[in-house]
Amino acid sequence: MKHFEPDDFHNCHLGLLLGRAALLKDRIIDTHMEPHGITAAQFKVLIIMAQFGVDTPAELCRHLSLDSGSMTRMLDRLEQKDFLARRRSEGDRRQVQLVLTEEGQKLADRLPQIGADAMNELAGAITPQELRTLEHILKKILLAAGDPITVLRVGDK
Repeated sequence: MKHFEPDDFHNCHLGLLLGRAALLKDRIIDTHMEPHGITAAQFKVLIIMAQFGVDTPAELCRHLSLDSGSMTRMLDRLEQKDFLARRRSEGDRRQVQLVLTEEGQKLADRLPQIGADAMNELAGAITPQELRTLEHILKKILLAAGDPITVLRVGDK
């Protein structure tokens, strides 16, 4: 279904609004994670590892749409902060496996509460029904586009 035409594209604010909302979400997460010395980007790595059992750099790259160089730098920082460690896979020595350290697991155990607080701040201006509608619409757009992460992790829940 076509919603936009070149003649009135200047009235299309969808991309701008989605981008601004994503930036706001990251700023809020940054604020909530600051006491832990973690950025929003690092929060995403840790929460994906903890909640979805993702344990390889390549899989994290797919989840976060990052290139391998950016992921390597991110993992370096998290390793320096003693939140994760890299180990060679026992099944394939060429592959690196990521594990949360004791400190990383302690923080990971707190991330659902921190994330919930941040998302409540983000969505505080809308009603529960509006939130369900927003999530439904975003899932519909992503599923229709064949987004592999949405299909894999969210589906029609």
